[in-house]
Amino acid sequence: MSTPSAGAPAPTPAFWPLVLAASAIFVLTMGARQSMGLFISPLNTATGLGLVSISFAFAIAQLAWGAFQPVFGAMADRWGPARVVVLGGVLLAAGTALTPFVHSQGMLIVTAGLMAPAGAAAGSFSILIGATAQRLPAERRAFASGFINAGGSFGQGIFAIINQAMISAYGWVVAMVALGASALFTLPLARALRQPAHAGHAAAADGGMREQLRVAFRNKSYWCLHAGFFVCGFHIAFLVTHLPGEVGLCGLPASVAATALSVIGLANIAGSLTAGALSSRMQMKVILFWNYLLRGIIVAVYLVAPKTPATFYVFGAALGFTWLSTVPPTVGLVGKLFGTRYLATLFGMTLLSHQIGGFFGAWLGGIARATSGDYHWMWYADIVLAVAAALANLPIEEDPVPARRPVAA
Repeated sequence: MSTPSAGAPAPTPAFWPLVLAASAIFVLTMGARQSMGLFISPLNTATGLGLVSISFAFAIAQLAWGAFQPVFGAMADRWGPARVVVLGGVLLAAGTALTPFVHSQGMLIVTAGLMAPAGAAAGSFSILIGATAQRLPAERRAFASGFINAGGSFGQGIFAIINQAMISAYGWVVAMVALGASALFTLPLARALRQPAHAGHAAAADGGMREQLRVAFRNKSYWCLHAGFFVCGFHIAFLVTHLPGEVGLCGLPASVAATALSVIGLANIAGSLTAGALSSRMQMKVILFWNYLLRGIIVAVYLVAPKTPATFYVFGAALGFTWLSTVPPTVGLVGKLFGTRYLATLFGMTLLSHQIGGFFGAWLGGIARATSGDYHWMWYADIVLAVAAALANLPIEEDPVPARRPVAA
């Protein structure tokens, strides 16, 4: 049997084993992260910390999830994504399983606000999509990113139902410990990410990561992506954290919130796959424009609709289609503008902006509820920000940014 010569390029990894493993990892990490809102009420009852204190800890979690993305992205770009995913699985399992046993806001911030989101960040968008983009030819990256993103939506859909059933049957403590244990399944799946990078992946400037970051942060289009993703984070974190509270204000049972969150996640499977497919056929900034604008329209319709279970399910389905379908065109634009060599780092930076928005969405939602008794002002802010995000994406230029190369001595 012949073997490749020393100078031969590494073979292209098998598409489906790589993409399915990355998607399964995202099912577990996003499923754990996006169903945490179901535990706010029982956690408040058990600890007596108050909604504002708990919302602040969960807001820290939103910020930490984003802050750790570029850190773990840089680690994955340098040492490989498999090691990063293993570290994240351990952190996510420990932080989630320890949360039911805390009795102060400080400890809640450590477990649910730092450890768990750090672990989820290590097995999230930037690492998984960046790893696959570096290991696949250019024509297959957009669909792969949409498929992996759909895995996170599927995780949100099934974990919301499972966690609510576990809470009802065995109590919230058992449900949360089991949720933490499920994160350990990411460890064996990480082996698929040890495959070598595709020989033809686009490389960044020879100046290295620092130079690539300088180039990116001087680029107007990159900042437009940051602005849109800030709003995306505000919107998603507010809803994931406070939709159960909104449902309760309408006099409906907790099962309606769990089902609505599940519907959001499942509908986003279609949205993510659609966005991934469209990203290779049309301008990605146009996809982002309509995605954000539709969110504002959907929220406005919800505000005037009767608050029945059916309304929340339809709201969840419509919203879910736009939920995280911003990811394939955003990561596609980052890769198109700057190449894939440091994609995990550069996309991780946009996710930091996403989660800064998420911090304010989760935290201000709790303050709005505590001070005014409902979330009306948050819904109005959400509509205004959605329109602003749509407009912010229009100036994006989709041509690759020329690499700045070091000047020879």
